[in-house]
Amino acid sequence: MRPHHRKSSVPHYLIAQSELPQEREARRRRAGKSSGETYAATLGQMRPGAETDIVSPADDDAAMSVERLAHYDAVFLTGSPMHVYDDTPEVRRQLDFMRRVFAAGVPSFGSCAGLQIAVAAAGGQVRKMPERMEAMIARRISATEDGRSHPLLAGRPGSWDAPAIHGDEVLELPPGATLLASNAVTRVQAAEIRFDRGVFWGVQYHPELALREIAVAVAAQAADLVEAGLADHEDEVKARAADLEALHDAPDNRALRWRLGVDGEFAEEGLRRREIANFLTHLPHLRAR
Repeated sequence: MRPHHRKSSVPHYLIAQSELPQEREARRRRAGKSSGETYAATLGQMRPGAETDIVSPADDDAAMSVERLAHYDAVFLTGSPMHVYDDTPEVRRQLDFMRRVFAAGVPSFGSCAGLQIAVAAAGGQVRKMPERMEAMIARRISATEDGRSHPLLAGRPGSWDAPAIHGDEVLELPPGATLLASNAVTRVQAAEIRFDRGVFWGVQYHPELALREIAVAVAAQAADLVEAGLADHEDEVKARAADLEALHDAPDNRALRWRLGVDGEFAEEGLRRREIANFLTHLPHLRAR
C-alpha cells in the first residue's frame, strides 16, 4: 500500500475496518464482502476513479504513522462487532490508530462502531445498551438544533429512518464534540468530534450499506433480536429480513415500503447515502491547514 502524493488530483481514501480476521471472513461468507470492502465499493460508486486502501488497525501488523496517514484525503471507519469498552490489545490498537488519525489532521468519517471508536479515542464513553438494541431500522432520527444547520445532515428532512444494527451506544460525547441527531432509542445518532488537529463526522447508523447487507446481518442475529424483545420468534425476524432484501431489488415498491414503514430516505440508495455524500463534498474545508 502506498500513500498518494498530495499534488495528485485523484482522491485517495483510507478505509479502516475494525473486524478481526475471523469476523472479516464470516462477513464475507454471509454478505460477500468485509466491512472495509463494502465501504470501498460504496466510495467507488460515489467517486469513480478514486483510490482506496484498506487497513485493519486491530490486527498486529496494521500500525501506520501520523506522517503516512496525513497523505490521505480522508479516513473512513467501518462498523464491526468490536466493543470499544473492552480493554483488549485489539481495542487498544484500534483506539491508538484513531488518535493518530486525529493527530494527522486528516478528516474522518465513521458509522456505527466507527463513531464509537472516534468517541472513545477522543475521551468519550461507550456502553452496552441497557436491555435493548436497535436493529434493521433506526426510526424517526431527528436533527438537534446544532444538527439542523450542520453540513453533515444537509438535505435530510425533519425526521428520517436509516439502516441500523447495534447493541452498543455512545454514553457520553468527548469534549469538543457536537451532538447532531438523536432518536428515542439512541441519543447519539450523529455527531461531530474535533480533537487534536482532526475533525470527525459520524453516525450510529449505516449509510454505506446496501439494504441486502442489512437484511443478511439481521437474519444472522435473529436469536439476539428475539432475546432483546424486538420479535417473538426467529421466523418473524427472517420474514422482515426477506422484505428488506426484496426492497433492495425493488426500492420503489409501494407495498414493501408500506409493510416496512419506510419512505425514500431509507429505500433509495442516493438518499440513504446522504451523510457520506455531504462529507465528501465538504472535505476540502475540513482538512487541517
